[in-house]
Amino acid sequence: MGIIQKQGIKSSYFIFLGFLIGAVNLLVLFPLFFSKNDQGLVRAMIDIGATLSVFCTLGTLPVVYKFFPFYNHYLGKEKNELPFITLVINLIGFGILILIGWFNKDFIISKLGKSPSLANYFNYLFPYTFFLLLFYWLEAFAWGLHKGVLTNFLRETAIRILTTILIILFGLHWINLTQFIGMFSCIYLLPMLYLLFNLIQSKQWSFKSFQISSVTRRLKGKMISFALFVFAGQFFNLLARTNDTFMIVGLKGLSDASIFAIATYVSAILEIPQRSLTAISIPILAKSWKDKDFDNIKHIYHKSVSNLLAIGLLLFGLIWLNIQNLVAFLNWISHKQGGGYDALVNLAFIMGLAKLIDLATGVNAQIIGTSNYWKFDFLTNVLFVVISIPLNYYLIKHYDLTGLAFSNLIAYTLYNSVRFAFLYKKFNLQPYTWKHGLFLLVIIALMLLVHQIPAANNFVLNIAIQSLVYGIGFYGLAKWINPAPEILNYFDILFKQKLPVLFKKR
Repeated sequence: MGIIQKQGIKSSYFIFLGFLIGAVNLLVLFPLFFSKNDQGLVRAMIDIGATLSVFCTLGTLPVVYKFFPFYNHYLGKEKNELPFITLVINLIGFGILILIGWFNKDFIISKLGKSPSLANYFNYLFPYTFFLLLFYWLEAFAWGLHKGVLTNFLRETAIRILTTILIILFGLHWINLTQFIGMFSCIYLLPMLYLLFNLIQSKQWSFKSFQISSVTRRLKGKMISFALFVFAGQFFNLLARTNDTFMIVGLKGLSDASIFAIATYVSAILEIPQRSLTAISIPILAKSWKDKDFDNIKHIYHKSVSNLLAIGLLLFGLIWLNIQNLVAFLNWISHKQGGGYDALVNLAFIMGLAKLIDLATGVNAQIIGTSNYWKFDFLTNVLFVVISIPLNYYLIKHYDLTGLAFSNLIAYTLYNSVRFAFLYKKFNLQPYTWKHGLFLLVIIALMLLVHQIPAANNFVLNIAIQSLVYGIGFYGLAKWINPAPEILNYFDILFKQKLPVLFKKR
């Protein structure tokens, strides 16, 4: 196995574990102990904090991704002042945010008329943003040192474990809602401190140099230009992905935000393999561009499409076939709050389809972002914002949450189509084969066949039957067509070697 595949599998373990813990939090514990309004409050806090923290970086993250290897190569860790420079810029960004929030607090709160709870807890957004900002800063260096597995564990698993602890404390009435929100606003503090300790202990990262080096003086113009374009692109991209929450909060209220949050989370299950590949592929692609190793870039692109499409179809089928069962469970567990989760059926299907399209284009964003054509990354992210924000506003006003889901689907389709066309025209990169098309068609047919299985009265039994039949059928078709040999080989090893050994030990 190559480094991407090995670390990708390890990262996927932690991300999948984090998703399982998050599923328990979002689909069981939150509906059991919190009202829809309070669930929406937490979701709004997460999306707003993520957007604000990226704003505070002021473009330092893409600079670290691209230029950290150069600094380490020419200066070594002891004379590398990039950690100091980027931290100062991040703190300046956070200071700007504090000033904007302080002088415009009344105006911002007035726009949250549909969500008075968020207005009441407005100040807690600042510590959440600050600790997330510091985590992002350290994570960028960790990625450059090939510590994507650790950062994925901290961000995807550890954070959700800490959230579980806070929910249980609230459910046991040991803390009230205000104390819960206060502790949640500092949830990135411990992961951030651990990541800092790990980087220092690795002896590959140092925060000792405060003098401007010859590397910075030579590259500062290129770094500033790169930072401004890529930062704007990344910020617009994040804004396009989170503005739907802002609009729901402002136009519909926190209760609708909680339902949309569940649909977003369910569809985000498809992102598990993509998240692990992103953290690991960025430094390798950056090095490949530096070494002019175009064959390796082409290889990574093709493998990412094959593997992500195969896993995405497996997860999408499992979600679509079981979404009615999930709705039945949520309405049952939240009966004290009156249920009302039926809108999830359409939302999860449409949003899951949007994520599947995103997966099927592989690591196109990472290839463009680490190339000399990184300005195009900015342009496509601007396009995403230009498409999604007016679409979101119009469709949510006229078609409620379902309209918002369709907006996601349209934006993702156009966004990825433009990126695919660019890579094909500029580099003649075309990662698809006839196997991808055939596999897509037979899996769609399989989903439709499994969907015809008569439903039992017990939703747990329904989940077991439909998932098992779909899983077996999917494996058989994947074995026949073989669109992603690495993934199939991994499951063969799991079923034929690791699981039998595990059962023998027991």
